[in-house]
Amino acid sequence: MILDMASDDERDRSWTLLTGHGHVLVEIARNPDARIRDISPVVGLTERTVQAIVTDLEAEGYLSRTRVGRRTRYTVNPDNPFRHSAQDGLRVGPMLDLLTEMADADTSGQAGRSRQPRRVRRTVLPNNGQAGAQDGHPGESWP
Repeated sequence: MILDMASDDERDRSWTLLTGHGHVLVEIARNPDARIRDISPVVGLTERTVQAIVTDLEAEGYLSRTRVGRRTRYTVNPDNPFRHSAQDGLRVGPMLDLLTEMADADTSGQAGRSRQPRRVRRTVLPNNGQAGAQDGHPGESWP
């Protein structure tokens, strides 16, 4: 008989649904003016790892960086597709919208965690914002 000695808390924290790249992208969508040092503790990764992820995301077109004085401002591209074949044809924008809205609602009552409004670049889709089979994205819609 094998006993599982891990507590429920240990099992619950042994993995996350999103990858580090997903966590960083969501955090940047929530706060485009955040610094790497601000993002790092929120996503639970080192500054060096966050910097490497931001470089990956920029190289693949998920975000762009603009210098504003001495700061960096990020712009998320919600039109980029997911990279896994299981989500073929789906864009990251609706997921980012959902996760940022949920996270903002969840943290709105927490003291000490101020958030600036999120700014995600939007693209107008045909058919009143509803993507359809004619443009290659069946079932995908924008809120």
